[in-house]
Amino acid sequence: MVAEKRFVRSRDVETIQLDWGTLKWMNTPEVTGSESFSAGVVVLDPGKGHERHTHPDSEEILYILSGEGEQTIADEERSVGPGEMVYIPAGVEHSTMNCSWEPLRFLAIYGPPGPEAELRDLAEATVFPPDEFPDA
Repeated sequence: MVAEKRFVRSRDVETIQLDWGTLKWMNTPEVTGSESFSAGVVVLDPGKGHERHTHPDSEEILYILSGEGEQTIADEERSVGPGEMVYIPAGVEHSTMNCSWEPLRFLAIYGPPGPEAELRDLAEATVFPPDEFPDA
């Protein structure tokens, strides 16, 4: 990847597929040179999601683009939908589940970057090169 890109299209970045969905990290240190945050589009398949986990050193923001889901942060759970934002402090346990029959699509932002690389390195992750899935 070329660092310090200013304009990034989905076909410019790799696609990461997991058993619960698809990710495209549009802003990472490797793609844009960003040092303060990373950002990407996440698509959770219907009825899927990821288990409770934490990011000890990064805050996270989720902005729901489409679909509906259940968001858990610590002991609080609520439904989320388009136009809503979720803030997850560093080190706080959380999970996101798609509870509908349509894909749940959201923008995920980590500050500072790092958790996105951990997702890419999971044993169950399949990584496709740029341009193979341009519109995930």
